Amino acid sequence: MSRIGKKPIAVPKGTSVELKSQQVKVAGPLGKMEMECHPLITLKMDDNGENLIVDNPTPDDRNAKQLHGTMRALIANMVTGVSKGFERKMQIFGTGYNVKEQGGKLIFAIGFCHAVEMKIPDGIKVVIDIPATRGNDVPAKFSLSGSDKHVLGQFAANIRRIRPPEPYKGKGIRYADEVVRRKMGKAFASGG
Repeated sequence: MSRIGKKPIAVPKGTSVELKSQQVKVAGPLGKMEMECHPLITLKMDDNGENLIVDNPTPDDRNAKQLHGTMRALIANMVTGVSKGFERKMQIFGTGYNVKEQGGKLIFAIGFCHAVEMKIPDGIKVVIDIPATRGNDVPAKFSLSGSDKHVLGQFAANIRRIRPPEPYKGKGIRYADEVVRRKMGKAFASGG
């Protein structure tokens, strides 16, 4: 029995969950999402209608055990996404590096001979707090927010992949809560 799978999903006020056989539709103040649940897993609402219960009718089946916690986590992310939403804060370190939003795209100037453009996916909102770095100490800051955790996380990972932080000076794009392990570099020994 999955410890995560057996936890009921609390449905907050202002959010509605609709079940049709294996189809789950969740609607809330931030949008609507739907997903097809796996046939090995059953879904039901409790008596009060406040909790969604994800059940595994065949606990001996290995595939059903694996899918139990996964389906519960995916549905819980949908409920959280349409009620509160998700946010990812990012930073850019490096002298002269900057980011701007233009025509539905993010444009990065991060040390290449050309600007790098990334199309912003539907449902993702970008807020740029500090557009350009100031020296090596004050980074450029921006945040991504949206209701779909998968789309948001993949977009943030694609942005970070443009120029991952390097270990010597720490230049590059990183998550705000990321810790970059730094290396010393070459130490010059004085010759005698």
